[in-house]
Amino acid sequence: MGKFANPRKDRFLKTRPRSSVETSDIAARCKFNLSFFDASQEAGQDFADWNNVEGLHSLATLMEKIKEYTKEPLSYWRNNRSGSGGLKILSYYDSFPKDSDFIHPAHVPHDAIWARFRLGNKVRLIGFVVPEVLVSEDAAKRKAEQIGLDANTFYVVFLDKDHRFYKSESR
Repeated sequence: MGKFANPRKDRFLKTRPRSSVETSDIAARCKFNLSFFDASQEAGQDFADWNNVEGLHSLATLMEKIKEYTKEPLSYWRNNRSGSGGLKILSYYDSFPKDSDFIHPAHVPHDAIWARFRLGNKVRLIGFVVPEVLVSEDAAKRKAEQIGLDANTFYVVFLDKDHRFYKSESR
């Protein structure tokens, strides 16, 4: 130890955060938005329905999955597969599925890109993302306002424990 070493100070400094918002990867991590959530449809469930069960469609499992998903950008999950069938963890759809037990809620934008997170077996988290082209156009318009659209946000719309959103997808 040096002449002016202070072990107490060194121990204290080791407990303090070393990164800042600027130097962290916070901007790259995906986000989840629940403001479009719709539990009114018969095919879906509410959070309370998932609160009193165990397994893949439990609220605790959903929160653990979301915690893991938010460590990476959405693009990471679109390129990764899971399960024996090798289904993508996150899939985007060309449009709202025709063969669905759900209906397109009026409060969800018509030009949203519908998507799903595969939580396991037939359990899905259904929602949408903002089209990349709108994010690019929006960035220029809103730069002065310091707000804008984010293509790295998943807007949760439905909880689907029985795979009733996109029924033609492998069950």
